[in-house]
Amino acid sequence: MQNSRVILPPQTIGIIGGGQLGRMMAMAAKYMGYNVIVLDPTPNCPTAQVADEQIIAAYEDMNAMEELVDKSDVITYEFENVDVEAATTIDNFGKLPQGTYVLEVTQNRENEKQLMKELNLPIPDFSIVHSGEECQEKLKEVTFPVVVKTCRGGYDGKGQFKLESKVDIPGAIQFVEKNKHCIIESWLTFDKEISVIFTRTATGEIEFFPIAENVHQNHILFRTTVPANVPIEVQEKAFEAACLLADKMNIVGTFAIEMFVVGNEIYLNEMAPRPHNSGHYTIEACNISQFAQHIRAICGLPLIPVELLEPATMINILGETMEPTLKAMPIINQGFIHLYGKEEAKPKRKMGHITFIGENIEEQVEKLEEAKQ
Repeated sequence: MQNSRVILPPQTIGIIGGGQLGRMMAMAAKYMGYNVIVLDPTPNCPTAQVADEQIIAAYEDMNAMEELVDKSDVITYEFENVDVEAATTIDNFGKLPQGTYVLEVTQNRENEKQLMKELNLPIPDFSIVHSGEECQEKLKEVTFPVVVKTCRGGYDGKGQFKLESKVDIPGAIQFVEKNKHCIIESWLTFDKEISVIFTRTATGEIEFFPIAENVHQNHILFRTTVPANVPIEVQEKAFEAACLLADKMNIVGTFAIEMFVVGNEIYLNEMAPRPHNSGHYTIEACNISQFAQHIRAICGLPLIPVELLEPATMINILGETMEPTLKAMPIINQGFIHLYGKEEAKPKRKMGHITFIGENIEEQVEKLEEAKQ
């Protein structure tokens, strides 16, 4: 039950999920004068540190969800695996501008791919399997390499199994037997990976951020560069595909689509119904961030036309690079450091990010690396 009600400060925005995305949403909302309440099971989670109130409870706790509804004028989420029953309850109160359909699609890779296929959007060949036996049959038809992914869950490389050749088939069968509902996709050898991030209102107004070019290490986003070094033809195809999905899904808020670039062609990969790691550069490099634009959209405010103020590079700070980054801070005088307030610096865990802006970005990054030594 999407609506375009206008929510004005100091009314209360509820956020489901207390990680770094919720934290940056909350900071944007507080800057604008809103009150913020977060629902998350971890006390003093990153979002709670900057919010007005935290409901400490499991996401499936319907009593806690009802409390969030009672205390909020509008509700959003920072991750896509929100319980659909809970989301429906919020939607029935008219407090979830993003609706539930977008969650049903993005929570499930099969739903994502089927929607893209229905819209005739370019995607890698895929098939769906539910058992080891089905997997074995489908793998007789494929050209290697391929990748098997769980249809639900999975992020930063988790929940997937790559097959280089027939030798890997037993491992894939075991993977599917364990996870059941899986998707088998052709492995694309791509030139670049890009992400298209935009914000859309309930009335259909849409604003795109500059396309970001991404580099991953060990399946985790390592570096995002803007503007992406891709031809105008690729940009146009990427924006056109995003517009088709945005209108079909009636998206409200900030949304991200990851795509592969092969020559002058694009292939859509995955979607996220929320601000995205590759859009963090917008905080310093654009006239409005992906988070502030998201708050405007869910609160029924008009969007601000997006401008890229300066070229940018964003680098993630993981658990293993946290200490060297802290040691570098007293030495370097360039780069905007964002730390997320997570208590424990675990390997591969996203602890923060650094954004460099300007024309001499490579020089700035080199100075950081030297300082970290």
